[in-house]
Amino acid sequence: MLLVVVAVLVLAAAAGVGGYLVAHDNRVRHAASVDMTAAPTPSALASATEIPATTTPAATAPPPRASAVAAAIARAVADPALGGRLLAHIVDGATGTVLYSRLGPIPAAPASTAKLLTAAALLTARAPTDRITTKVVAGAAGTVVLVGGGDPTLTAAAAGHPGGYAGAARISDLAAQVRRTLAASQGSVERIVVDDSLFEGPTISPDWAPEDVPSDYASAITAVMADGGRAAPGDAIRSTAPDLAAGRELAAALNVPGAQVTRGSAPAGAAVLASVKSAPLSDLVGQMLQASDNVIAECLARQVAIAAAKPASFTGAAAAVRSALARLGLNPGAGMRDGSGLAAADRVSSATLAGVLRLVVDDAHPALHDIVTALPVAAWSGTLTDRYLPGSASAKGAGVVRAKTGTITAVSSLAGLVHDADGRLLVFALLSDRVPPGTEATRAAEAALDRIAAILAGCGCR
Repeated sequence: MLLVVVAVLVLAAAAGVGGYLVAHDNRVRHAASVDMTAAPTPSALASATEIPATTTPAATAPPPRASAVAAAIARAVADPALGGRLLAHIVDGATGTVLYSRLGPIPAAPASTAKLLTAAALLTARAPTDRITTKVVAGAAGTVVLVGGGDPTLTAAAAGHPGGYAGAARISDLAAQVRRTLAASQGSVERIVVDDSLFEGPTISPDWAPEDVPSDYASAITAVMADGGRAAPGDAIRSTAPDLAAGRELAAALNVPGAQVTRGSAPAGAAVLASVKSAPLSDLVGQMLQASDNVIAECLARQVAIAAAKPASFTGAAAAVRSALARLGLNPGAGMRDGSGLAAADRVSSATLAGVLRLVVDDAHPALHDIVTALPVAAWSGTLTDRYLPGSASAKGAGVVRAKTGTITAVSSLAGLVHDADGRLLVFALLSDRVPPGTEATRAAEAALDRIAAILAGCGCR
């Protein structure tokens, strides 16, 4: 049965994205921190929170005809701004009937729309209420060991000050627990060991561009890190050694800033001195999708691998995501090299992306519904905040289109959901992988993709 009424979860997006060449999601745009819960709700948001009262429920609304959909978007899909190649797949959300497919089965670089695969796999492998634990355990005399559970949102922000992610666990809480425990035994801290052993393999993907790390959109991926891989909460550029940076933050919180910080392993059976838990995984999925956060994506992909008893590495995570989606009846192919879509070598088809979204809105998979509420809303939240604005050719999609964006060099993508004029829920995935170089060309390609989604919003297509 179809998920008919979709509530919009509006999250504060604080992690930055963007930096290299023309990529807005991954390599140009820096997402602003906005507390959307304090903002007045625009009238455009009404259609994102409920089916319009003048239409019938989406599952019983008149279904579009494929020929009418093709006719409605014919000019838009031929827009030269798309660089001469568009891979598109549009399906009826209620029945899964393919309404339009243009190179739909052909794998292409998905950019950040690949995060939809990671999100679906995670919520298949783990409960949305699960949390990630970070611990401090006892080491040799004068030594404590910071043991990572793979939480990228752990924050080094001082107590009472906001961190980079809402609901994040705090290093200051770890330090307070350690001080209380050591005070009882009159112990002291002279050395901090950082235990990253939960994650395996290279910390930086060999498929990423050299410019990707360090940048404001990616760090090395380690099991211990704070503030999305930043050396300090307010840093714009992320770190090549976020594990050691987190260890130094713990030292500062313990009032021993000069303590030696090294990598190592916790002793077997070591006493736990302190522990903190992340926000629920469903919240981390929301933070990942809203801000298109690559570091969260890579850490969550490794959580899928851990749940499947596979190596928590780039390769192991990709394999685990593939296996989790296969259990849902979806074969994404073997083209993904990471969990974020940052690698230019990543490959997935628009048909696969549409297939993931079709599962997300199906009541047969209630655990995936959190993905619907986590998607950015056109002209309102996340990476769609500044798109579909009044006066644009896509303005009719404001508050109606909910979608994951994706942009890396030469690639612009958009995959999401929209109710048509009759209230029918449509699922779409659009990939343009020959976008000319330059920021203006990228923005033009994004606008062309937005126009297609907006046409679907205004189309009964019967």
